[in-house]
Amino acid sequence: MTVLSKADLLEGLRESRPARLQELYERADSVRKEHVGDAVHLRGLIEISSHCARQCMYCGLRAANRDLERYRMTREEILNCALQAERLGYGTVVMQAGEDDRLTAEWIEEIVWWIKRETSLAVTLSLGERRQEELQLWRTAGADRYLLRFETSDKKLFRAIHPSRSPAGPDRIALLRTLKTLGYEAGGGVMVGIPGQSFASLADDILTFRALDLDMIGIGPYIGHASTPLGSGALRPPIDPSEQAPSNEEMVYKMLALTRIVCPNANIPSTTALATINKVHGRKLGLKAGANVVMPNLTPVKYRRLYQIYPAKACIDESATDCNQCLRGQIHSLGRFAGRGTGARGTLEMPASIVPDLSSALVQLQA
Repeated sequence: MTVLSKADLLEGLRESRPARLQELYERADSVRKEHVGDAVHLRGLIEISSHCARQCMYCGLRAANRDLERYRMTREEILNCALQAERLGYGTVVMQAGEDDRLTAEWIEEIVWWIKRETSLAVTLSLGERRQEELQLWRTAGADRYLLRFETSDKKLFRAIHPSRSPAGPDRIALLRTLKTLGYEAGGGVMVGIPGQSFASLADDILTFRALDLDMIGIGPYIGHASTPLGSGALRPPIDPSEQAPSNEEMVYKMLALTRIVCPNANIPSTTALATINKVHGRKLGLKAGANVVMPNLTPVKYRRLYQIYPAKACIDESATDCNQCLRGQIHSLGRFAGRGTGARGTLEMPASIVPDLSSALVQLQA
């Protein structure tokens, strides 16, 4: 891990000169190439439920949003998506949902067990704050990774936008440490440009990634949702305007690049949220700024509009096949290639075209 101080990070986050920013992105891309190679790993996303018991001030799935039609996928629908992921050549499926109490530990366990038995896929879960015994049950069933974004390391801001379900609710930073002790690859992440979020807070986020030694790090723009207190303007966390971090794509690219430099072998996605604010180039520019993962959507199209964490989400009408072809085209246009395995942290994978040449060389050495 490169040692950058908070002052170094703040300098990078405040940088606006195009030439200096290009130097930053090129440095991050070089670190990415050295530590995780040119493979871009595809994680098939399955948004299994839009029900949520939480009242997060920024999320369209919040329980108080009565305008949202809710859904919960069936076991058979989820398993069909997993089989489709394998057919499309993905190495991982990501089961994501709001904090839905009707997704019982035993029901999730059964699905994880089936996927691990019937496919070669890695299984990533992103189901919110769950009890340690549930996390252990799923890990024992074969779940490989768990994503739990902490959204901001600023405790005061976090409490303002993310009220706990109980006074003794779990601390997400502590839960990420627990996930690692259970043997999961642990993923965290943040939104960029939350109202009330400072440049200094973003620098602290990067230092938190490093301190937690995260295996996966998701970074995307804050996108306001009109049906939430934060998005409607009803909630306005106080901050000096000169210190407010913007939620534009350039700020996200700077965060991606600095995070790649500080956490060189982590898996870092170029997110759907980034593609939402720049539908043509967002994912590609994220990949050029240090990212090495994309997450094509496998959720049945009839459900995608209903999984409304934020509005106008990218790719909600594309079939899984079309999404796959589009993303692979973007990857190849950058001179990179789609990863073939599960893409565990720090994996250095070579293009398939190189492997036969290496095999031939090995045979010749053994002769």
